[in-house]
Amino acid sequence: MNRLKLPKIAGSGDIPLLPDAGQLTIIGGSGAGKTKFMEELMRLNEERSYCLSALSAPFPEREESDRPGSIDVLFREAVANRPYMRIDAVCELDKLAYMILMDEFEYLLSVKKEKMINGSPLKFKPTRLDKIVMLWERIFPGNKIVRSGGSMMFTTNSGPDMISAKKLSRSEQTVLYYAAAVLYAMPGAVIFIDSPSLFLHPTVLANLWNSIEELRPDCTFVYDSVDVEFVNSRTHNVCIWVKSYDVGSHAWDYEIILPGNIKDELFVDLIGTRKPVLFIEGDARHSIDAKLYTLVFTDCTVRPLGSCDKVIESTRTFNDLKNMHHLESRGIVDRDRRTDPEVDYLRRKSVMVPDVAEVENLFLLEGVIRAMARRRGKNPDKVFNHVARAVEDEFRRRFDEQALQHVRHRVKREVECKIDARFSCITAMETHLRSLVNMLRPRDQYNELRAEFKGFLESHNYSGILKVFNHKPMLGDCGVARLLGYKSKDEYVAGVIATLKEGGVSADTIRESIKYCFRLDEPIPEKKKLSNVPQMTPKNHAKPVSPRNPKSPNNKKHRKNVK
Repeated sequence: MNRLKLPKIAGSGDIPLLPDAGQLTIIGGSGAGKTKFMEELMRLNEERSYCLSALSAPFPEREESDRPGSIDVLFREAVANRPYMRIDAVCELDKLAYMILMDEFEYLLSVKKEKMINGSPLKFKPTRLDKIVMLWERIFPGNKIVRSGGSMMFTTNSGPDMISAKKLSRSEQTVLYYAAAVLYAMPGAVIFIDSPSLFLHPTVLANLWNSIEELRPDCTFVYDSVDVEFVNSRTHNVCIWVKSYDVGSHAWDYEIILPGNIKDELFVDLIGTRKPVLFIEGDARHSIDAKLYTLVFTDCTVRPLGSCDKVIESTRTFNDLKNMHHLESRGIVDRDRRTDPEVDYLRRKSVMVPDVAEVENLFLLEGVIRAMARRRGKNPDKVFNHVARAVEDEFRRRFDEQALQHVRHRVKREVECKIDARFSCITAMETHLRSLVNMLRPRDQYNELRAEFKGFLESHNYSGILKVFNHKPMLGDCGVARLLGYKSKDEYVAGVIATLKEGGVSADTIRESIKYCFRLDEPIPEKKKLSNVPQMTPKNHAKPVSPRNPKSPNNKKHRKNVK
């Protein structure tokens, strides 16, 4: 992916290069010069520019484009080189439909020719039309695209009759236009989208653009949008905040905002969304957190902030300013060896902590594994039991090390609190420090944790192990990817993400399993009850339960025991 050339910065004359980015959104106030900025961006990257607008796509064109690689130019070239090509297209949508059907026809002829010459078995690759059909059925479940009489026809949930593209709703025409148009962009194109949320229902917006971007991972998508929800839905998004335009020097005052670095000045944009805000750890481009939580907590605007401290502080600040907005704000941080009292404290501050040690363990939840096994045509019991045994075996080998790491965390936290006392002299401070070992009881805590962990193993408490086992290689070492037919743990993670994007029963099961792990149905613990929270011991651990049925009596008992 080549870098973009950007317009001049006012006052400097520099022309910076944008870091590699698959998504770029131009934002800014009215009259700041966003439109001129986008036009200049097209000019500077003219050899790769590919411009799309659903506003004019289904209407007769007043003036055709001469931009190299544009839909108009591609259609004229097709007509000139293919005497059997229909020439009565009057709009971009017509031209795309004619080119798609012609490409399909020529591909089928080439496959047949290969069969006749070499006698080899027919091998079909997905054509442009195949890709459009798959995307269409993903966005509009139950609707179909049918090849009929040399045309594309459509069936909808409203009836059995087939209709042409001209009779589709404006929203459906927009989906068809974007899906087809991006497939004709040149390799490595910079695809400029004017008002990407225009004519589209909010419920399909994020899913549509995720699917379209997946069609062309080699391209950079540049959006000009004032829709805050759309901007927030682009998890790998780089924003260019256009502040003003200097006509005399033809330069702009603008700022490049990388994913996860939204500034205080854009706070009004953030609270302009209609969804609750969810702050999470990690960054939008590389972390699993952003990819997963965006698809699990679909009713929230997800904002990656980097460290857990930033998540906690931002959640507190946002909620303190509730008089300025109407939204609820929550945060998510990894458990990371936190004790139950620490978790309860964070929950009272609207920061959620899952019942697993780290985000990678969410992909090892029983409900997630079973859902993926069914989706991949595997035996759910066999796959899950194998993974559970592997996780237990690895935990058995490492539980001394894990207990030590937990003690280290607890001691570090307690020392930070106890060392912050006031002392009248250095002697008093030395006396206090010498007494810390007896106060902290590290060996007693270590022995208690070993007994607790041993209890997990003896009772085969799989969910209990996931709650305390911090070991990132476990996701790859347990064999879940291989058992499900994936080549690597990264492919497995990508498979879960793809399942969530696609929707359906499997996605619902995975989403429910992960949400259950956050105990969202439980009341927030009161501060006065914090000192009474019991430490977990082997005798009060319930048997592992499936997270798929939070209403079952066993699950209520389990939640009571693990508090």
